[in-house]
Amino acid sequence: MATLNDEFLYQVFAIVEEIPLGTVATYGQIARLSGHDKNARLVGKALSLSEYFGKYPCHRVVSSQGRCAPGWFEQKDLLTQEGITFKENGCVDLKKHQWKM
Repeated sequence: MATLNDEFLYQVFAIVEEIPLGTVATYGQIARLSGHDKNARLVGKALSLSEYFGKYPCHRVVSSQGRCAPGWFEQKDLLTQEGITFKENGCVDLKKHQWKM
């Protein structure tokens, strides 16, 4: 099980930094890419601390259903500015916009 240490944080931030403009990744996808498949929530915690470590495109990470982070009202606007479209239920259209790495 991963822990929220500097190594994990920088690993997550390095992956997030690679998400191309106009695409999104899920917390689970970032967890898998970091080698910690079962730690999607820990990825979310890491991203909530990102401002203390630099500037990363954390707005490009959404839930597995395409939901934006709760309480982060600017996230949808940032994604819309990058051309991301949302379905009627308010979720990102992952079929169109999920990062294929």
